Amino acid sequence: MKVTITDIASAAGVAKSTVSKVLNDSPKISQETKHKVREIMKQMNYTPSSIATGLARQSSSNIGLLIDMSKSSEFLNQFFYSIIGGIESVIGSMKYELTIANVEHNHPEGHFLHRLIRSKRVDGLIANTSVLTEELCMELNRLQFPYISLGEVAGSECWADFDNEAGGRMLTRHLLEEGYSAVAFVGGQEGDPLFIRRLEGCREELLKAGLSLPEQWIMNGAAEEAVGYQAAKQLLRSETPPDSLICMSNFAAFGALQAARELGVQIPAELGIATFDEYPLSRYTTPPLTSLNLDTFHLGVSAGELLMERIDGKNEAGRGLLLKPELIPRESTLRKVRETGFPK
Repeated sequence: MKVTITDIASAAGVAKSTVSKVLNDSPKISQETKHKVREIMKQMNYTPSSIATGLARQSSSNIGLLIDMSKSSEFLNQFFYSIIGGIESVIGSMKYELTIANVEHNHPEGHFLHRLIRSKRVDGLIANTSVLTEELCMELNRLQFPYISLGEVAGSECWADFDNEAGGRMLTRHLLEEGYSAVAFVGGQEGDPLFIRRLEGCREELLKAGLSLPEQWIMNGAAEEAVGYQAAKQLLRSETPPDSLICMSNFAAFGALQAARELGVQIPAELGIATFDEYPLSRYTTPPLTSLNLDTFHLGVSAGELLMERIDGKNEAGRGLLLKPELIPRESTLRKVRETGFPK
């Protein structure tokens, strides 16, 4: 039997009007009462009809972009603002405004489910995989609320991402074509889906060529300069050093370049270095880095278009979209020379 607002009011010992005000996040209701009523809603698996079936008719003309303010590295970089630009280019033309909001994982009363969704302040959400957990996706699915995940996450019905496995294959194939045969992988946290997919693409391409990636050549760690520097030094000083490195970011690759320079290793003659990021350093290092261009503006556009489809009811089943990276070869790996004498 469907749970009603009357059932919630009775269980909480409050009036139906109080429950209604809690649903609308009224400032006239105390935080203690809000917390009590919301806990009972959760326990009784109550879905307000205005959320489950009526949101399409109650437009706020706002789209929410969720961030985690505790992870400054995710919003204090150019990728974040490029994604925002892509989203805005889609939703702005449809008369929607973009609201940037903190997810507030650890503050139940300030959680986005209450602040944005149950209060009907946004018509849809976009968030990356550091914000969206499987549990949150399942709750959004239950509420039939339109959202897009930037990156694939368990439970997500609709997402957009770069094809990171294809990226790993592209960089590895390029290195093999340039005559390298001993590829190491630098950076990336063990268990991180992004790292896993990129590493898998690298391994697949090596396997096709009859080669392997030794476990001792997989150097886990934050994708930053210090990790790239220490990892490259360790690898290059080993008894059997690799002849090429694939780095998780151009910051890690920059650190690897420094290590090679200190050890007197010639790039690209003795060591090739390639990275997944194009910005901000790849074209400005010495030598410039071979990289993958991940067009984050296009990612924002794709996420915005998918969300508009969901809000309009054109993509109810949900789907995933993979964007292909672009390989940009540069001097850090180009050691084959054409007959003209110029790098190819």
